[in-house]
Amino acid sequence: MIQGFGNEGMNKGLGKEETLEALRNDGTIEEQKQPRQRFLVLDTSTAVMAAAVMEERSLLEERNERAERNHSVHVVPVMEQLLAASGTKPGQLDGIAVGIGPGSYTGIRIAVTAAKTLAWAWDIPVAGVSSLQALAWGGWHRGLAAKAQAAADDAAAGAGGTPSADQGGTSAAPVHWIVPLVDARRGQAYTALFASAGGDTPRRLAPDAIRQVNGWLEELAARLAEAAPEERPAAVWIVGETGQHAAAAAELRCPAGTALQLVPYELEGRWIGRLGAEALLAGQRDDVHALVPNYTQLSEAEANLLRKG
Repeated sequence: MIQGFGNEGMNKGLGKEETLEALRNDGTIEEQKQPRQRFLVLDTSTAVMAAAVMEERSLLEERNERAERNHSVHVVPVMEQLLAASGTKPGQLDGIAVGIGPGSYTGIRIAVTAAKTLAWAWDIPVAGVSSLQALAWGGWHRGLAAKAQAAADDAAAGAGGTPSADQGGTSAAPVHWIVPLVDARRGQAYTALFASAGGDTPRRLAPDAIRQVNGWLEELAARLAEAAPEERPAAVWIVGETGQHAAAAAELRCPAGTALQLVPYELEGRWIGRLGAEALLAGQRDDVHALVPNYTQLSEAEANLLRKG
């Protein structure tokens, strides 16, 4: 690129020094020298501590540690391992992104506190992102990969077959609805609704909240029934902590042409990483002192205190 611009400068009658000065003024040299940004990303809202180091939107390293929400003893060693494995020094980081939930009340605070502390100490930006959005993105891709592998296995075995309902049958990528679930006990789940097509970042259709699963499924069924045929998704994916809610989820009423897929899935660092990198690259910044978890409900202790009062 520099050679090409240099030739253009020479063709305009500029000397070498004049050409370099013109490039500096144009910003071309600075852009080429600008290093790619690196981000540390962390989430402790579920039973898995998901963490990653990203170089812009590319994954450098990830760690997924299952600690049954006892993340406090692992968070610092895991971050040290990530930085060492990716060859990243704290001074090379350009920002920290953190999953703010909703999810485990105690768990979320571990990641948010760690991210805020490091962002303040290292004087770099911090951005909070939805843990459920990352769960939706990762779970959907896990499900798509499993279906692709099954189709490849069938083809290798000579089974052939016909396109599935979620292939859409058109050149345009079909829209999928994604419903992430994180169990909240007592028939409840932290959940939301997203839509995506062709690998895009899931866009939000309903807010993160704690909901009674049976009522939420009825709401989704009504929403599907009310949608115009051309607006209905090719498939509805229920992903995440599906175990305790699998029987109810399997009864979700979907209209003809809309497939239902259940995908047990645990959050991975690469998806919270991609979501966090997108936020930071887009200029999203949170006040390091004002950033708080998205609890969506009172803690049990707070609820008991209110009842006594």
